[in-house]
Amino acid sequence: MNGYVHPVDQKLPLTQTFLYGLQHVLAMYAGAVAVPLILANALGIDTAHLISLINADLFTCGIATLIQTLLGSKLPIIQGVTFASVTPMIMIGKNGGLTDIYGAVIVSGLVVFCIAPYFSKLIRFFPPVVTGSVITIIGISLLPVAVRWAGGGNPAAENFGDISSLLLALLVLVIIIVIYRCFTGFMRNISVLLGLVAGTVIAALLGQVNFSAVGNAGWIGITTPFFFGFPTFSISAIAAMILVMLVVMTETTGDFIAVGEIVDKKIDRKILTRGLQADGFSTFLGGIFNAFPYTAFAQNIGLISLTNVRSRFVVAASGGLLVAMGLFPKLAALIASIPAPVLGGAGLAMFGMVAANGIRTLGKVNFEGTYNVLIVGVSLAMGLIPMAVPNIYAHLTGALQVIFNSGITVGSLTAILLNAVLNKNNSPVQQ
Repeated sequence: MNGYVHPVDQKLPLTQTFLYGLQHVLAMYAGAVAVPLILANALGIDTAHLISLINADLFTCGIATLIQTLLGSKLPIIQGVTFASVTPMIMIGKNGGLTDIYGAVIVSGLVVFCIAPYFSKLIRFFPPVVTGSVITIIGISLLPVAVRWAGGGNPAAENFGDISSLLLALLVLVIIIVIYRCFTGFMRNISVLLGLVAGTVIAALLGQVNFSAVGNAGWIGITTPFFFGFPTFSISAIAAMILVMLVVMTETTGDFIAVGEIVDKKIDRKILTRGLQADGFSTFLGGIFNAFPYTAFAQNIGLISLTNVRSRFVVAASGGLLVAMGLFPKLAALIASIPAPVLGGAGLAMFGMVAANGIRTLGKVNFEGTYNVLIVGVSLAMGLIPMAVPNIYAHLTGALQVIFNSGITVGSLTAILLNAVLNKNNSPVQQ
């Protein structure tokens, strides 16, 4: 059709683009800064340097998101630090410090960039039965994050799960549902943003919001390359990080396909290659700018599904906001003041929508005369094991622990392998 522009490529009015982009940032902020917080705590990094790590992370998150949306896959995918890299980075940091971490990040990013054209051949192993299973696993695997937020954020805290936190999370969820049900168009599309704002205001009136970090944060925070020293290159550290990135590439493939399903855009090998190369290049930049490995942030897939705002330029605006937050710490501190239960209420809606989209995709699958019920059942079971019992693979080491501790990865691999073995004589259309 002449003049037709796919919703992914549509440019919305500036005000809408900004507000939708801000909504994405608010939804992903807590997850975006979690990795530097965990790493700093494990390596004994002082507060001043932790602030530098967070600024660098946010700045590079923004750059990575701009690269992905404008040059890479050109999909509405926000970028964040992969949690799969946390444990290996802690081990590397304890042995060789931050410079060993950044050396491994730089090399692994280059490796991902180079092998992306070959890795993207995996796209043919993702028929609807695999795609639906993976998207469902992604959604269900994210729900515990929302539950922890709803309880207050830290399960080890004495007041975790107190009534006030749970009621606040429930109230935010109800506000989002009411706005989504009672309004249409723009108001419905910013239901999550309005829920987060309303929840924060209510929490502030109840004295549950601490704005002290805003006053203590600096106005300007410039991210300079190699702030913690020039990278060093340890063979064992590089090997560990490359392994992590191979696992992440599998997860990212599932994320791309999930977004493709939601925005109604077929993900072919070319798009997947560009997307994975964008991840690799952003990870390479992460090592230079004192940050970490970057990948598609699954948390925001649910937001796209909930709002049906599919424009990649909206997510590019999120990238611009993240860059600004990395350069202006006071802005980042303001966003960080949103209480965890408020995020939990929004997360329940967003992450549940991801799982619902997986179920919708499975609705297209032919379960008669095939082994698809078994494929879906076993892959879901394998994917949910580390979520149900997080320490079950504690005795595994090295590569096995990295793979099995990620429910998304092990569930995806199970679906791919079972489909390849059991449905090898069926066409993708049948599957």
